[in-house]
Amino acid sequence: MNQDARSKYLKFAAMIATSMVVMFAFMYLNTYDVAHVRWSETRVFMTFIMGAAMSVVMLTFMRDMYTNTKLNIAIYVGSVIVFIAALFLVRSQTTVYDQSYMKAMIPHHSIAILTSENANIEDVRVRDLADEIIQAQRREIKEMNWLIDDIQQNGIADTQDEAEERPVPEFEAEP
Repeated sequence: MNQDARSKYLKFAAMIATSMVVMFAFMYLNTYDVAHVRWSETRVFMTFIMGAAMSVVMLTFMRDMYTNTKLNIAIYVGSVIVFIAALFLVRSQTTVYDQSYMKAMIPHHSIAILTSENANIEDVRVRDLADEIIQAQRREIKEMNWLIDDIQQNGIADTQDEAEERPVPEFEAEP
């Protein structure tokens, strides 16, 4: 492969990688509060799904720029493998455990707060439901933060007796 072709493929890889980093960051833009942003393995896996799909779409649309058939096939095959593996990880949650589960759920709950507070809701019943959701999500975020701290300090409570020794406090829903 000549230097020009190599440079094009390296630029393609850099474009995909940069786009993936940007997309990962953008997935947090709809959190209610920046304090609710947490590392989320699921969002990383979703980023790889999007990056794999983008690789296929962009390479297909720019075939005239990328003419190395073997390398193109390798990119397509690699993208399909990454897509399938990342989709499996998203759907199975195989790598997600107690703390990583809660760290992923906090931004998810935050999205529910943002949506429920800012939606143009006119039906009184729907507004009541949205307000209940806001209260529940705020309370659950506090509970998850407490559990994350407790697990980091004391380890997991893997028996009912241990859980009873370290009960989760009752939290109020205020912000």
